[in-house]
Amino acid sequence: MFKVIQRSVGPASLSLLTFKVYAVPKKDSPLKNSVKVDELSLYSVPKGQSKYVEESRSPLEESISQLRHYCEPYTSWCQETYSQTKPKMQSLVQWGLASYDYLQNAPPGFFPRLGVIGFAGLIGLFLARGSKIKKLVYLPGFMGLAASLYYPQQAIVFAQVSGERLYDWGL
Repeated sequence: MFKVIQRSVGPASLSLLTFKVYAVPKKDSPLKNSVKVDELSLYSVPKGQSKYVEESRSPLEESISQLRHYCEPYTSWCQETYSQTKPKMQSLVQWGLASYDYLQNAPPGFFPRLGVIGFAGLIGLFLARGSKIKKLVYLPGFMGLAASLYYPQQAIVFAQVSGERLYDWGL
């Protein structure tokens, strides 16, 4: 087994060696001109002129082309809609992440207040059954009343701003 290893290592190690070989013409040999590329058999160039000829389309290629032309307005509409919707969706995702962070680190007493405000909305929904106008008035009215009990300063600012906007809208 030792001899087998020696024999296999020998030729493999020789393949890793690199060396340069310099060829010098003999002093008594006459100088020859260099050989042209065309004279070498390895690089023979065909004599004829070649032309590019485009092949005719197959029926499959024609049908795919017609399908692409038919679908082009729809794909451009989808791309346009996507480019308009993408920034809005990104801002919505950022708002959702900010809301999630706020709810994870909510101030003390936030969730009981949220429960009371939500329960006031359910009472408004229960009292407004049967009429769509009552649902539009009672639901936000009861929720706003419950929210104003817990957040009076924000309720005052909200009432002032909304009052001014209603007055401007009325004019």
